[in-house]
Amino acid sequence: MIPRILLRWLYAVSLAIMLIGIAREFLSLIFYFAPGRFQVRYPADVNAYIMFAYGVLGALMQGWGVGMFMIVRGPFRRRESGGWALLAVPMLIWFVADTGFSLCTGFWQNGILNAVLLLLLAIPLAATRKYFNGKG
Repeated sequence: MIPRILLRWLYAVSLAIMLIGIAREFLSLIFYFAPGRFQVRYPADVNAYIMFAYGVLGALMQGWGVGMFMIVRGPFRRRESGGWALLAVPMLIWFVADTGFSLCTGFWQNGILNAVLLLLLAIPLAATRKYFNGKG
């Protein structure tokens, strides 16, 4: 049986990703419509695209968090053969692609944020690996 604390850890991370996605989506609307200097920095079409991009990114994060939560609650918790890989493989693909792009385009700060999230996911995944290869 996978220790409950590790399952709760993964639930918490997936919920945090969902909540950040919701915040990113709705805060983009607040910044876009809020009075102040944000809108005057860029032309109207650029402002609209920024709002659109953040909204889409927020929606993607919500979907990613929901997907992670459902995997942890289902095949991962039941220790099904592919349960561990369903979390680990997409996480690694995301990390390499997002961090590589961020670093290549000069946004190293996003690379640091990605490394923190990778660590938050890698710790419970590393601790639970043994439960999926017949040893746990």
